[in-house]
Amino acid sequence: MGDDRDADGSYGVLACGTHGTRIGVLMWWTKKRSPAVTAPLEAPAASAPPEAIVVRDEHRNAFILMGIGGGTVAIFGLAAISGIFAPVFLAFVLTICVHPLRLWLEGRGVPRGIATGSVILAVTLLLVALGYAILIAIGQFGTLLADFGDEIAAFGQSVATWLNSIGIDSTEVSAMSADFDPSALIGFLGGIVGGLTGWVSGLVIIFTMLLLMAMDAAFLPHLHRQLQPIRPLIVTGFVNYGDNVRRYMVVTTVLGLVQGVINWVALLILQVPGAFIWGLLAFICSFIPNIGYFLAIIPPIIFGALVGGWPTVIAVIIVYGVINAVIQSVIQPRVVGRAVSLSQTLTFFSVLFWAVVIGPIGAILAIPLSLLVRLLLVDANPSMAWIRPMLGELDETKQIMAEADAESKAARQERKAAKAANHPL
Repeated sequence: MGDDRDADGSYGVLACGTHGTRIGVLMWWTKKRSPAVTAPLEAPAASAPPEAIVVRDEHRNAFILMGIGGGTVAIFGLAAISGIFAPVFLAFVLTICVHPLRLWLEGRGVPRGIATGSVILAVTLLLVALGYAILIAIGQFGTLLADFGDEIAAFGQSVATWLNSIGIDSTEVSAMSADFDPSALIGFLGGIVGGLTGWVSGLVIIFTMLLLMAMDAAFLPHLHRQLQPIRPLIVTGFVNYGDNVRRYMVVTTVLGLVQGVINWVALLILQVPGAFIWGLLAFICSFIPNIGYFLAIIPPIIFGALVGGWPTVIAVIIVYGVINAVIQSVIQPRVVGRAVSLSQTLTFFSVLFWAVVIGPIGAILAIPLSLLVRLLLVDANPSMAWIRPMLGELDETKQIMAEADAESKAARQERKAAKAANHPL
């Protein structure tokens, strides 16, 4: 059998018929279009480091714009279904928080069905207790406004006078003070209490999702074991997300409860009206990072000013300031640790952002929601690991900063030593 190569050394048509013609044309076109067929292969320069190879993406800006557009559509979609999304995500977070109870019961031989029922019962009792406390606080607040309506109106007039004294337009201030009516707040609260019937659908969604998620959570350890060989990064990301959310929510709940009880007792001692209401408000606002403290302190300051004047106001500010500084600024960061790897700027923005998207519940669930977005976009994507320090993982950055500070300190000492050597006494 002879050699089938052409004069230039390449293979031509090796088979007859249409199929062979197509193969020959394809090989000829590939040879013509690819310089690697005719040109000898050259080894890459040994001196060229791997960092010198830069991959250029001509469509990078288009992909960024597409991502921004897709994110905007997703945000508006969440806002449109906030009435469903908020209770579902709340049930999801509660299921994460009580999942260790299931594992503890099953580890001690409790049947899976009883463990599931125990988890559902525990979450139900927590929600019922919180709801009952909120109803009591709303009722007491209505009574409080009715008793202090005249004092609140007089306080509003004094604030208007003070604003006039510092140069704010008296016409606008007078209109605001004239329109202010404490009884309107009572009507507002009545509307809230009456609107509780509209929360029935949300409560139904929460309890239904709790039931279903608690049942599905029984398969979670086995699902992790099944997916670990296929998608190890996804499994690790979801496990870390559950641990971080659980640690943040449990620690915040315990410390917020302690903070609310201490505030309640302190306000009782200071004889501030509605101490229980403001203690409960402090507990709820402890879930709102950065701005929760300011939301919780305003009402006790106002009612403290009505009954005790400036001494009571100063005492309330000192008590709240000390409690907030100790619990939220010292204890909570040490206990939570790296569960919330978000910068202060992103944390504050998260509260505002999620409150706008899904309502007031978004401010309370801002950290779990932001951690979920981080999981989907960063933690589950190996190519996005570089952005983690910019989001809040600053362990390595702090080491670099410490080294830079040490170098700066050493340089200052050298300059001082050189200056002292050049100018001896």
